[in-house]
Amino acid sequence: MSTLRFHAIKESLAYKPVTIEEKERRSDLFGKHVFNENTMRQYLTKDAFKGVMNAVQYGKKIDRSIADQVASSMKDWALSKGVTHYTHWFQPLTGATAEKHDAFFETIGNGMAIEKFGGSQLVQQEPDASSFPSGGIRNTFEARGYTAWDPTSPAFIYGTTLCIPTIFVAYTGEALDYKTPLLRALHAVDDAATAICKYFDKNVKKVSSSLGWEQEYFLIDKMLAASRPDISLTGRTLLGHSPAKGQQLDDHYFGAIPGRALNFMRELETECMLLGIPVKTRHNEVAPNQFELAPIYEEANLAVDHNSLLMDIMGRVASRHNFKVLLHEKPFEGINGSGKHNNWSLSTDTGINLLGPGKTPMSNLQFLTFFINTIKAVHEHEALLRAAIASASNDHRLGANEAPPAIISVFIGEQLTKVLEELEGVTKGKLSPQEKTELKLNVVGKIPDVLLDNTDRNRTSPFAFTGNKFEFRAVGSTANCGNPMTILNTIVAKQLKDFKIEVDKLIDKKDLKKDEAIFNVLREYIKSTKNILFEGNGYGKEWEEEAKKRGLSNNKTTPEALKAKVSKETIALFEEMNVMSKIEAEARYEIEVEAYIMHIQIESRVLGDIARNHIVPTAVKYQNILIENVRGLKEIFDKKFNSVSKEQINLIEEISSHIEGINVNVTKMINERKKANAIEDIEKKSLAYCNNVKPLFDDIRYHCDKLELLVDDEIWPLTKYRELLFTR
Repeated sequence: MSTLRFHAIKESLAYKPVTIEEKERRSDLFGKHVFNENTMRQYLTKDAFKGVMNAVQYGKKIDRSIADQVASSMKDWALSKGVTHYTHWFQPLTGATAEKHDAFFETIGNGMAIEKFGGSQLVQQEPDASSFPSGGIRNTFEARGYTAWDPTSPAFIYGTTLCIPTIFVAYTGEALDYKTPLLRALHAVDDAATAICKYFDKNVKKVSSSLGWEQEYFLIDKMLAASRPDISLTGRTLLGHSPAKGQQLDDHYFGAIPGRALNFMRELETECMLLGIPVKTRHNEVAPNQFELAPIYEEANLAVDHNSLLMDIMGRVASRHNFKVLLHEKPFEGINGSGKHNNWSLSTDTGINLLGPGKTPMSNLQFLTFFINTIKAVHEHEALLRAAIASASNDHRLGANEAPPAIISVFIGEQLTKVLEELEGVTKGKLSPQEKTELKLNVVGKIPDVLLDNTDRNRTSPFAFTGNKFEFRAVGSTANCGNPMTILNTIVAKQLKDFKIEVDKLIDKKDLKKDEAIFNVLREYIKSTKNILFEGNGYGKEWEEEAKKRGLSNNKTTPEALKAKVSKETIALFEEMNVMSKIEAEARYEIEVEAYIMHIQIESRVLGDIARNHIVPTAVKYQNILIENVRGLKEIFDKKFNSVSKEQINLIEEISSHIEGINVNVTKMINERKKANAIEDIEKKSLAYCNNVKPLFDDIRYHCDKLELLVDDEIWPLTKYRELLFTR
């Protein structure tokens, strides 16, 4: 056994789990480290509190005097909890969070100092914009960028630092983060949805997008993970033979949580409670050492912030328990990958879930309006929705082991399909009193009963209705939720806007009543969106063929999928809804394509290094042992040598064949990488990496994994799957 692997296993087995006891109620811990509404009531003046709440609820600007009061109170609260520094906490387009800490400390002369934090420090800071991905918006010599306070997401304390959630924009005003377009998209869907709600309730003044994410992840012993260069550098295993036992017995899913993992979860959940992250559910997932954590629903912007914060906290807490958290969508071959299901809905300020049926025909008509318009939005923009979840890591997951396929479709269940079919038969134009009664009582009125029994689910559906929300299941576990949520809310906002125009036109020109106009438009939507609805097996070849006939895109790779983000239709959509300018959209496309190239390039280099510097030398060493064995056999058996040494010679030849296969394919991979690197056009370069470099990974892996089964376990250099997945 290699020295590194030996010590990693030894350290892992010697680790004594830290037992975490939960001494306080969750409700008592919740939000203790958050400058939330309750804390603001205690620390802010009446005017300052009102100013902040107006900004949160109605988007009103906070004037400078109010900002100074908030900053002073925020500082006093933070100092009372032992805080020494503050930071503008933001989400640049790196996929990670960013922060620069400044001390409250300032000198005032004569050897004296004070703790200082004013409105200017709260409202705006200036990080280096050229050092973050900008897609050409910022040059190296144009370093200025700004972070600006987002009062809709409360400040929080982590460690001894006050973290202030902010947006991040260039000096010229373009968004350089995930939060800014998301806030714009949420504003767009608020305006569009509120206008539709006025058809049903004049008292509605605001509609909020809600999000409940489900974070899947693997917990691997830290020392074992550190012994694998591929896990350390890429977050996944680039090679490794499947263990004899994987997930085929289904004995891990929802099983008793291992004690060490449970202690990690307890500390993680305590940290989450203090930071106001409303985590509620924890359980074993399907694959060995795979788990899931899920919170209670929140307003989408806050939920996105909380998920980004959670991913940071998970790594820190895991380290204290000698774990490494793997968030990669497919860290292990042959078993389930990890996703981050985004459960999405819309809710009014009057407390109504717009995707939940009500107790009256009118409330159910409202439900159907938002339900059908969402389906229509997905139908019109399915390629863009696919682009929203595109990444090098998610490409490994989509379409395998219960993950949805790359074809975007909507699952609504058999019963709701029947409801839509009945609505499709609504008479065009004015309805007779009898038709209205029959429609509202027999079709619309029975929806709650239909949904009560609509319990079946389709785990291969990327976008499924699950009773009172849509579940966007194709989102990857490493993703920042801001990206898919920006796209989803934008396309729904656009669709609702178009719907209102059509309904109002029918009311004005056709002299139809409001309900009749709504039914007429919805009926046409039902007819035109049938192609996006699919109830069957998303993995079958039959579905690929059927989807092609229906005109649905099937972009299996990220370079193919991302093109939808810069189509003329997409640019026009973003500009119309004031979510992104053409410059911002094109910059994001460039950033995401570059990220894809870099990920494949890094994996290629790591794989080449492991294959040639770890696997091949080990195989040669074992081969030499076999050769010495054969020589010894020849000396002993002489005349019987050929029959006695046949198996050993065959093994030597087999090892030689795999060594050759590795060297030939690594050389090919390096040459293809050089060719790709010489390409200046970023789109063509990404396609070269996707189509010419990446396919060689499988060929190299094949030979390495075969050698793992042939070479003596005692000298194999890499920690094996059975050790990574079953050491707890």
